[in-house]
Amino acid sequence: MQQKVRTPCIGVCSATSFGDRICRGCKRFGFEVINWNLYSEVEKQAVLNRVEALVIPLVDARFIIRSEDDLAAGLRRHSVPCNPDLSPAIWLHNLLKKRHGKLDNLADVGVEVRPEWQSMSLADLAEDLDLRLLALAEAHLQRYFPEYRGEGAQSL
Repeated sequence: MQQKVRTPCIGVCSATSFGDRICRGCKRFGFEVINWNLYSEVEKQAVLNRVEALVIPLVDARFIIRSEDDLAAGLRRHSVPCNPDLSPAIWLHNLLKKRHGKLDNLADVGVEVRPEWQSMSLADLAEDLDLRLLALAEAHLQRYFPEYRGEGAQSL
């Protein structure tokens, strides 16, 4: 029996709230958010694989996850969804997206900023990461889903 694929939603959906082509929370395309419950488990997993392929390299370039257990505990403390089926890089992205203003010390959640990024504030680092992810997702959307090029108002 195939395992049920969970939604990657983190509760900050701009695709359904504002009509964005790419959700500013989970980075799924708007049509994927809307049609999620119609997708097969294979289709859902393909969406998650694409999102992970975009998120992981950007997170790994900026952060070192020292403890997955501490990171998972930090997500629980900050009431951020933690899907154990996804990469810890996704967990960290979600934590930064929802709670970067409430994080005093990343070491408390088992994370360290790589030396080359330590000159940036956590807020600026989180914003830079988010903008780059949105740009990558937008490029992917335009390249592989040209039928959605003109839909929605997404400013990057």
